[in-house]
Amino acid sequence: MRCRWSIAAMMLLAVFGLCVFRIEPAAADPPTVDNALYAGLLARHVHHGLVDYRGLQQEETQLDRYLDVLAAVVPDLLSVDERFAFYVNAYNAWTWKLILNHYPGIRSIKDAGSFWQSPWKKKLARIDGRLLTLDEIENDILRPQFKDPRVHFAINCASKGCPPLYNVPFNGRDLDRQLDHVTRAFINDPTRYRLAGDVLLVSRIFKWFREDFHDDIIGFFQLYAEGDLRAVLQAKARDLDVEFLAYDWSLNGA
Repeated sequence: MRCRWSIAAMMLLAVFGLCVFRIEPAAADPPTVDNALYAGLLARHVHHGLVDYRGLQQEETQLDRYLDVLAAVVPDLLSVDERFAFYVNAYNAWTWKLILNHYPGIRSIKDAGSFWQSPWKKKLARIDGRLLTLDEIENDILRPQFKDPRVHFAINCASKGCPPLYNVPFNGRDLDRQLDHVTRAFINDPTRYRLAGDVLLVSRIFKWFREDFHDDIIGFFQLYAEGDLRAVLQAKARDLDVEFLAYDWSLNGA
């Protein structure tokens, strides 16, 4: 009898243990952002890095719907890469909205500002329950939080001097590949640099954000350069001086 009670007690304990120490289901994957509306706008209105603002203006309601999607996102719930992509897309989409607010009577994004306030200081981007400026997205979030110099080739200031606007949304799954793609494309575009003897002339982006490139512009170019440019840099890197090209602030309209 004592043996029977012991076995029964053990069975009860086993059942109790299964209840107390049950296996929890795996945590759900972090959410992603629905960029479908933005993907459609990019595909229809961005060609070779230039924007058909006239056509985009005709679909401004679609852009507004996408901006509403972004406004509903809680960035802290996203994975690191998805959050990075979210802020890049937000910067570019809200830059579009800023331009359309003044289109067609605008020849440069600078025209969207005033004597008292630059366009990058305007509170316009609805993100995470706040109203942010483009400057805050770039310099208070993207640069300090993610510390990736490739961001400068992903965000677009609606100017021809800026790296061309990528015609698909950035996303967390493909972010590293996408950032490499836009960076490599810019570095190897012969209209974006010039070699003159022992001088490499490059975009003023590298001057304005020199610290993001660890004060080693030549070294950064060597990471992404291809073909003849790569060969020249390998042969002459130690002898090259860096100077900066004029920046074209005219609107990147098609």
